[in-house]
Amino acid sequence: MQTANKILMVRPAKFEYNEQTAKNNYFQEKLSLPNVNEIALKEFDDFVNVLHKNKIDVVVVQDTIEPHTPDSIFPNNWFSTHSSGELILYPMFAMNRRHERKSQVLETIEEHFRSHKVINLTQWENKNRFLEGTGSLILDHNNLIAYASRSERTDITVFEDFCTKMNFKPVFFDAFDENENLIYHTNVMLSVGEKQAVICAEAISDSFQRQKVLESLRSSKKEVVEISFYQMRQFCANILEVQNIENEKCLIISEAANKAFTKSQKDILENQSKIVSSSLQTIEYIGGGSARCMIAEIF
Repeated sequence: MQTANKILMVRPAKFEYNEQTAKNNYFQEKLSLPNVNEIALKEFDDFVNVLHKNKIDVVVVQDTIEPHTPDSIFPNNWFSTHSSGELILYPMFAMNRRHERKSQVLETIEEHFRSHKVINLTQWENKNRFLEGTGSLILDHNNLIAYASRSERTDITVFEDFCTKMNFKPVFFDAFDENENLIYHTNVMLSVGEKQAVICAEAISDSFQRQKVLESLRSSKKEVVEISFYQMRQFCANILEVQNIENEKCLIISEAANKAFTKSQKDILENQSKIVSSSLQTIEYIGGGSARCMIAEIF
């Protein structure tokens, strides 16, 4: 099953610029906004309302003030669920992000997803090796292929551990932004849906690696939409295809991404899914993540 029919989101208690993640997330911008949490809460609530209007099944968990977790709004990085019954917990780079594994979130996951097996990869944190969930991993569930770009948050050893435990074929590569910085999370430059993929192929500077990734996507029958560095910065790859309660495919994206796609690109995407978008500008600027990062799939 490639597309989930239920998603989980965490409503932040105190969203703000995270100094610990800014060390390698070059999509973050430090803005002086005295009411940043209030603005982020409005964007979050408006986003959830848009999803509900499009009949998408959303489970919302309210974050707690303590322990302080400024990036709790991005739950997809620390856990994932799978239609084969696994709940996976991931090792996180930033110390303050490890506190996001709060009991009320785990209890809510259990209410909506009864796993028959928990795979706990968090012990890799003791060795300073990390793999940040579906930020690091782009999963083609139907073809059992896992894509990942190397970074401080995406370690090849942990990636191979995941692939071995879950029986996924690994496709590992290096991706850089236009300033030659390693891209912190694969999901800002690559998205895979049931029948299409969006990729900033020019971010993979090594031609052999780039060809390997593109061939893998095309051989698995994905229609590939290539985006530019500018479009990547507008989070055009940080998108997610889900199913609503009427089994209609919906492609969830931010307003910035919606505006940045060309008409021809949107025609391809809309041939498979209905585009559902909402403004996430403050969350994108300060958090360095967008629509996909805010969603954890419940299979």
